[in-house]
Amino acid sequence: MSERPTWDRYFFEIARVVASRSTCLRRRVGALLVLDKRILATGYNGAPAGLSHCADTGCLRERMNIPAGERHELCRGLHAEQNAIIQAAVHGVAIEGASLYCTHFPCVVCAKMLINAKIRQIFVAESYPDELSRELLHEAGVSLFFDRSPPDCG
Repeated sequence: MSERPTWDRYFFEIARVVASRSTCLRRRVGALLVLDKRILATGYNGAPAGLSHCADTGCLRERMNIPAGERHELCRGLHAEQNAIIQAAVHGVAIEGASLYCTHFPCVVCAKMLINAKIRQIFVAESYPDELSRELLHEAGVSLFFDRSPPDCG
């Protein structure tokens, strides 16, 4: 019998599976909102519902040579964290006080949304180059935890 995963490992593995639905050509990101060991909502990065995916149209950011962590508005897609918040809202699920498990560190736009959504803890598997995001999350008192295990949890 294989070893039973911890709750954190379990949620990280699910976030990685959620990321597999991503249609982003640059980075596949998955996010879970969790409260009391219960998954409230999930999200992955990709174009809004009903619009063509970047996998079909090509990456606007690549064509414009925009580096990671800059000019977030120049993208067809929503971020995984944004989609998780939106899914909770669409389905009437309260997320105040929840934790976020995410395959990548949130950008500053997502960080501001998570702060206002009253997310209290963020568990991150991989880094992302956005120092302002870190500063705002720290100032807001959001606890950050970084996964130190190998990414091949499948």
